[in-house]
Amino acid sequence: MNRLEKALSVLLGHGELTNHLAQVLASACKRGRVVYREIEVMVDGDAEDVLLLGSEWGLMFPVRTHKSAAWEDRLLVTNPQELYEVPNIVRCLVKNARRTGRWEPECAIVGLFKDMGELNWEQMPKLVEELEQRAEDNRITASQIKMVCGQLGLGDEVDALIAELKANGVMSPKLGSLVEVSRAGTPIYELNRSLFMKKGEKE
Repeated sequence: MNRLEKALSVLLGHGELTNHLAQVLASACKRGRVVYREIEVMVDGDAEDVLLLGSEWGLMFPVRTHKSAAWEDRLLVTNPQELYEVPNIVRCLVKNARRTGRWEPECAIVGLFKDMGELNWEQMPKLVEELEQRAEDNRITASQIKMVCGQLGLGDEVDALIAELKANGVMSPKLGSLVEVSRAGTPIYELNRSLFMKKGEKE
């Protein structure tokens, strides 16, 4: 078991699919994207299951979309030339895991936003942690994000931070649940599951 597979197994459990997903992520993270044909060669027939698992956990998504770039609108197509991409935050997670054998979201968040030149990079792990604590069924509203930013002294940066969190794969708009959005009276976002581990799972 290599370091990346060891780190992923804490998140996903041990098994052949975890092994195969580790192989695909190691390759895809080099350039951020991978072609379906390449995945098939790597995992010998498990390509669709690997992609479904990766999408479920926010680790990689199809580039092709139905309507928008939101994760819920991505279309899993098995044509040989179909592209699949890895969010920036996951690329950082994978890079760190290949070096340490550990899945460390806080370290990845710090590294990503510091490298981006985000002035408030030191507060980003706390921001993401607070969002996770307030989320229900992995969903957070724009109003809740605004509240958390205000508590952290980032109230003037809400719109820019939301844009950065979306662009780098920390969260994605939930556009399909119009009734839910209408009831909430505010945009709703889906948090990336791969960033949140239960207590006791970090070892």
